[in-house]
Amino acid sequence: MTTPESSRTHVKQMLNKVPEVTIWFWIIKILCTTVGESFADWINMNLGVGLINTSLIFTAVLAGVLGWQLTTKRYVPFVYWLTVVVVSVTGTLYTDILTDSQGVPLALSSSVFACILAVVFGIWYARERTLSVHTITTRPRELFYWLAVLVTFALGTATGDWTLELTGWTPGVSVLLPLGLIGVIVLAWRLGANAVLSFWLAYILTRPLGANLGDWLGSPSGDGGLGLGTAVTSVIFLAAILATVVYLTLSRSDVIEANDLTDAPRALNPARERIMLGYYAVVAVATAALLIWAHHQPHAAAAGESDTPAPVTAHLTPQQATSPFPRLRSRSSARSQLTPWQNSTRATSKPRPPE
Repeated sequence: MTTPESSRTHVKQMLNKVPEVTIWFWIIKILCTTVGESFADWINMNLGVGLINTSLIFTAVLAGVLGWQLTTKRYVPFVYWLTVVVVSVTGTLYTDILTDSQGVPLALSSSVFACILAVVFGIWYARERTLSVHTITTRPRELFYWLAVLVTFALGTATGDWTLELTGWTPGVSVLLPLGLIGVIVLAWRLGANAVLSFWLAYILTRPLGANLGDWLGSPSGDGGLGLGTAVTSVIFLAAILATVVYLTLSRSDVIEANDLTDAPRALNPARERIMLGYYAVVAVATAALLIWAHHQPHAAAAGESDTPAPVTAHLTPQQATSPFPRLRSRSSARSQLTPWQNSTRATSKPRPPE
C-alpha cells in the first residue's frame, strides 16, 4: 500500500524540468544558438565595456536567470528557453575570451572543453546512473544538466570556429557540415543507436550549426553572407523564439507529463548499439579526413587581409643603401626659421606674371 508521503515523493520526482525532445525542441534550440552567436557579437561590439566586462555582466545575468529556473516546480517554456538563450550568449563569450583576449588556440580550447564535458558526464553518470534528459527530476540532475549545457555551448563555439579556421569555408558553406552530421545522427538513432548518446551528439552540433547560420545571415555579402547584420539577425531570431515559446506555452505539446515517464522506453538492443558505435566511429574518421583535405586546399584570404595593400619594395645599390639621407624639414619648421619680415612678405606677395 502506498503511503501519502511516498505518493508525494513519487509525484515530485515525476515533474520533469526540461521539455520533451520533439521537432519543436530542435527548432528552438537552433534559434537560441543563432541568437547566442549574433547577439554576443553585437553586444561585444556595441556595449563598449570590453569582452571580459561583458562576460562578467552576462555571468551575473546567467546566475539570476538560472536561479529563476531552479526555483520553478515544473517545466515552464519561457523560463527554460530564456535560460538557454543566456547560456548560449555566456558560453560564446567565454570561448571568445580564451581566443581573442588570451590568445588560446582554438584547437587547445576545443580539446579542453571536450575534456571538461567528459568529466561532467562522468561525474553525472557515476552519481545518477543516467544522462537522460527525461529524468531531470531532482536538483542534482538539474544542476548537472545545466552545467553540461553550458559546456556544450562553449565546446560547440570553439569547434565551429576551429573548423572555419582549418577549412577557410564561407559561413554559408560551413553550415552544411554540422547540418549533415545531425542528419547522420538522426539516421543512426533510427537504426538503433543509443538514444542518450545520439541526443548529446546532436545537441553539441546544433551550436556550430546555429553559429554558422548566424554568421551567414549577418556577414557582409563580400564575405559570403547575406548582409543582414548582427542586430537585425538577433531581432529576427529573438522574435521567432518568442513566437515559438508562446505556441509551446499554449499548446503544451512539449510538456512531459507524469504518466509519460511510466511508459516503457524503447527496448534496448546492446548488439545494435555496438554496431552503431562503430558507425559513429566511421563517421568521425570521415569527418576528420574531410577537414584535413579542406585544410590543405587553397584558402581565400581572411577578411580584411585582401584589402591591405602589398608592401612596396625597391632594389638599391650598395652606395644608395649606405649613403646618408638628406635631412628633411617640415613646412612648419622651415617657416619658423624665417624672419617676421620674410613671413609678412611671403604672405602678401603675389606671383609675378610671366614675361
